[in-house]
Amino acid sequence: MDGLILPLLLMLVVALPLVMSTRKQKKLMAEQQEMQNSLTAGDRVMTTSGLYATVADASDDTTIDLEIAEGVVTTWLRQAVRERIVADVDLDEDTVDTDATAAAKDESSEKANEGPQVAAPIEQSQK
Repeated sequence: MDGLILPLLLMLVVALPLVMSTRKQKKLMAEQQEMQNSLTAGDRVMTTSGLYATVADASDDTTIDLEIAEGVVTTWLRQAVRERIVADVDLDEDTVDTDATAAAKDESSEKANEGPQVAAPIEQSQK
């Protein structure tokens, strides 16, 4: 009986992390598939290859039409969609200080017109 405890403990130490990682992976795959199946026209997405696009048509079960540029629609497998991009919250025009925004734009355009800025050379000490 004493000889069986050590192998059982070793099997438990190896099997438990394996089971837990498998459960986590299945959960992530289910969430990914749910997101891919819930896409609708107008959603902003990123594909597995890093392409950002807007969903043009999601009526087919296996493929999805993505607009990658204005008027350019391509067909992709749904599984190629990696994630849905959530748009940033737009600020109300009432809360934006238009004078400060205009001043910042004027200042940045003046710097752009000055040309490239070069840092002064670093003086090196002689040994």
